Amino acid sequence: MNEITAVRVGRGRGKRVNVFLNGRFAFSLEAEVAVKEDLRVGRELSASHIEALTRTDQFQRCLNAASRYLSYRPRSEAELRERLSRRGFDSDSIEKVINRFKEQRLVDDAAFAQFWKENRETFSPRSRRLTKLELKRKGVAEEIIDQVVDVVDDDSAYRAALSKARRLPVSDYPGFRRRLGSYLQRRGFSYAVTEQMVARLWREMSSLSPAIESNQDERGLKI
Repeated sequence: MNEITAVRVGRGRGKRVNVFLNGRFAFSLEAEVAVKEDLRVGRELSASHIEALTRTDQFQRCLNAASRYLSYRPRSEAELRERLSRRGFDSDSIEKVINRFKEQRLVDDAAFAQFWKENRETFSPRSRRLTKLELKRKGVAEEIIDQVVDVVDDDSAYRAALSKARRLPVSDYPGFRRRLGSYLQRRGFSYAVTEQMVARLWREMSSLSPAIESNQDERGLKI
């Protein structure tokens, strides 16, 4: 048996404590693990107990890392799994953490897909095809993507184009069409939708600009 002779707070940023057995440093643990396991001076630890503490510490560290990663924004299950794997956590700890978060609904691919779709529609509208591709890259299953990204209609293309169109000069239709069309196509909208939105925004912007002569058609040419 090994006797705990000291439990000291580590000097690093993380909340870890150093445990000394028989007068020598033995291992470090997350502070919450040390408190939960009631590690104190004078307590004796067997080799199997030390091994169990190591596994518990690995799980707690993995849990803490996952919580920090999720604190910035929702993540897909695949994103979280990849992040924890890159951090060097063992597969057993990763599976336990993900299962716990799924039970608590902190990891939910359907909710994540909905969040991603709504975020895109609000701040950076793009086509249904491109939204689905982004979610696929995030590791979301096809059936979930199909259920959530069911409709991304012309309104998305219009919202995407409007802010860009407001920054373009409306005295040059070819330039307006080229720049706005390229902008929409980069966001995954089809040629047909792009052409429709370019024509629609040209009409709207032209009607608001006194610089456009009344005898110009939608192509910006004299008639």
